Amino acid sequence: MASDGRLSPTELVNLIASKGVKVAAISDHDTTEGIKEAVRAAQAHDGLEIIPAIELSTDIPGDEIHMLGYFLQYEDDEFQAILRRFREGRVERGRMMVEKLASLGKPVDWERVQEIAGDGSVGRPHIALAMVEAGYFEEPKEAFYEYLGRNGLAYAERQKMTPEEGVEMLAKVGGPAVLAHPANLEDLDTKVAQLKEAGLVGMEVHYSMYSQETIQRLLAVAQRHDLIPCGGSDYHGLGNTGELEPGLLGPPVESVERLADVARNLARNR
Repeated sequence: MASDGRLSPTELVNLIASKGVKVAAISDHDTTEGIKEAVRAAQAHDGLEIIPAIELSTDIPGDEIHMLGYFLQYEDDEFQAILRRFREGRVERGRMMVEKLASLGKPVDWERVQEIAGDGSVGRPHIALAMVEAGYFEEPKEAFYEYLGRNGLAYAERQKMTPEEGVEMLAKVGGPAVLAHPANLEDLDTKVAQLKEAGLVGMEVHYSMYSQETIQRLLAVAQRHDLIPCGGSDYHGLGNTGELEPGLLGPPVESVERLADVARNLARNR
């Protein structure tokens, strides 16, 4: 995809269709560059609906919060101008991390990282794949754990946005905001309450890495705060152990319908 996936939008849509999926949200980190191609590709598959989506990277002290937005009016000029600045920041950050890796004795070729990224902006998963190709690790997630994650040796900061700013930004383009993979956030109830005041409407409950116990715990949090329980496979095509392909995990149909209702209301109030 255009930021942190391995497949092109067309390849991903073809995979989705082959699994019998009828409705799929396609999102990248901080970009919507792959959506038009995905929507065009879906026209070759009868009955397949693509929901335009995005995953915004936002920050709180000492941690990241990823914010999903669905049913976006993604061609909005102001929205795209902000995303362009984010993409430029991702490229600069990628260069910094590659330089750090070289200084740590784990050099990877910047041009190869760009080739892996293809037409999209460089993200950490592309650097991780380059590290796997170089023979440093067997799986990309190992590169994240030791070098590329927030506490990794080669980590570099990027342009900042607060979760509240992310929620507001999504609402302006008709996108209901959903808190992504929240299981490891400290003091989750407090954070969710604060974000609900800012306009949060949903929370990711169904996620490929979650046990049934975790899903039930998160479902209880979502119900306490009257949030729509959402989820999906979070498929990247990176080949990590345990990665689920599209169609194997998703939220109840009711959740999609509720998100669509919120999106229609946001669009009317733009």
